[in-house]
Amino acid sequence: MAGLATVYILRTPLLALSPPRTMSAQAATPMRQRVEEYISRLQDDIVTAFEKLDPNAPPFKRDSWLRPQGGRGLSCVFAVPVPPPGVAQQETILEKAGVNVSVVHGMLPPPAIKQMRADHSSIPDIQSAVPFFAAGVSLVIHPRNPHAPTVHANYRYFEITEQPTEEDQAAGRSGKLIAWWFGGGSDLTPSYLYDEDAVHFHKTIKDACDPHGTDIFPTFKKWCDEYFFIPHRGEARGIGGIFFDDLSDEPHKRFAEDAKRPKSADDIFALVKAAGDSFVPSYLPILERRWRAPSTEHERRWQLLRRGRYVEFNLVYDRGTKFGLMTPGARIESILMSLPETARWEYMSEVGTEAESREGKLLEVLKTPRAWV
Repeated sequence: MAGLATVYILRTPLLALSPPRTMSAQAATPMRQRVEEYISRLQDDIVTAFEKLDPNAPPFKRDSWLRPQGGRGLSCVFAVPVPPPGVAQQETILEKAGVNVSVVHGMLPPPAIKQMRADHSSIPDIQSAVPFFAAGVSLVIHPRNPHAPTVHANYRYFEITEQPTEEDQAAGRSGKLIAWWFGGGSDLTPSYLYDEDAVHFHKTIKDACDPHGTDIFPTFKKWCDEYFFIPHRGEARGIGGIFFDDLSDEPHKRFAEDAKRPKSADDIFALVKAAGDSFVPSYLPILERRWRAPSTEHERRWQLLRRGRYVEFNLVYDRGTKFGLMTPGARIESILMSLPETARWEYMSEVGTEAESREGKLLEVLKTPRAWV
């Protein structure tokens, strides 16, 4: 998914609400502050890891921004400057990448609440604007070598509250919680399939999730395979990972009543941190193995065709991208950070049509998801 999008801002008074809900095991430090501190640290750790991997490449560009309606962000973007005519482009491990943090707040109007309720069962039917807070880290990495896979990850937190009382305002507190949830995931999109890479990626994430509940990884893996599917192509965008949304203390349609999973805010946040911290060890060893691999023009052509599929999913189906592009005042550059620098479309391309080719073997997995661990 793309980075957190801003939403409509209306300053209308709060009308009658359903009884407020509180987070179980509420910590002394507000969850919104804990999430903001964590995603900022995770962003720095991830960017630093990539910069250490290729110290001769240009550093990530750090672009701090403020949202006029409330909030801030830091976009860390990697791109190689276009060289002057006659000068060869610098060879780098990454071709384009972005690791973005967004922390925004404001008023959520009824139309936005109605749209969100379709995907988030924890939101009650509210007929007036309410304060909201959203924070998340979102990243997409597009390596240059066709044998090195693209990777995406996103971890986010959202809450809506009542209007703060005078006492809350004096103490610098937000209003009472109405609804909250966590979402996120990480998924791998190779152009050429290496079974050992797929196993390493999934096993690292599974090992991070399992201590928090044995039903988590299989549920999130299946959800990932379903979410990142391109219906008009009849194939998945990539080979899987994990995906989840609307995870709170409420019953969840993806889990049975007795499922082994975290159900308090503190426990879910611990799971999110474990999954987020697994990103570097799940992906960097794969990139280190593949970025030096010899490649051909044919393999580059296939990589660009697969990137075309990546663009199709993100612009046609991804909920975060669609929501962001429809939102007035949204930061378009950050939303479209996920798109590759170059992609390709061919009319009735023959590449990948031979089942025994390496391209054909990838397509087989994209059409029939595989359990890697």
